[in-house]
Amino acid sequence: MNSQLRKAGLIAHELRKHVPFTAFGSLIGIAIVFLTIRFKLPKEFSITLFWTLHPLHVLLSALVTTAVYRLHSNSSLCHAILVGYIGSVGIATLSDSIVPFAGEWLLDLPNRGLHIGFIEKWWLINPLAFVGIAVGYWFPKTTFPHFGHVLLSVWASLFHITMALGTDMSIGMLFSIGLFLFLAVWLPCCTSDIVFPLLWIRTDTLAKR
Repeated sequence: MNSQLRKAGLIAHELRKHVPFTAFGSLIGIAIVFLTIRFKLPKEFSITLFWTLHPLHVLLSALVTTAVYRLHSNSSLCHAILVGYIGSVGIATLSDSIVPFAGEWLLDLPNRGLHIGFIEKWWLINPLAFVGIAVGYWFPKTTFPHFGHVLLSVWASLFHITMALGTDMSIGMLFSIGLFLFLAVWLPCCTSDIVFPLLWIRTDTLAKR
């Protein structure tokens, strides 16, 4: 029971700790959306940045998810691959593509579309996930990579949304996009890096560390 409470406390602590810099990243995202509309940046700008940032997000997500799992368990490589792949590719897709698309649909953005990286660019996303898993398994450090992961997730989600923008933007819509950015990153990233790997860890193993 004590180890279960410890696990729940760790998860709650990490969720609270990630609110400030996720909110900060979302505010930066709002500013970028405003500049995108103000200077009428072409859609190709957002496409290029999304397909740059989303793969990097998967790489860091795989690294951090695997590292957290590795640090808190005596895991086999096969288990680490399973946890790292689902926790990175699956949840990064939710964060960068599915939640932003839901926002695009609810806001009725004119050029909305769903971009699933591990299918559309399977030759890029999947190898990067396995590279991240390998690094996280053999060099399980999480402090700096996790912060970078959150920022990459904010910006990847952002450029998924900016691909769907038209030429007009109200203040209300701008801040609605900021809210979707926050939701797209905060829970999925913390789930990927903290909650998901800890769900696979035995509580008695956690209690010993």
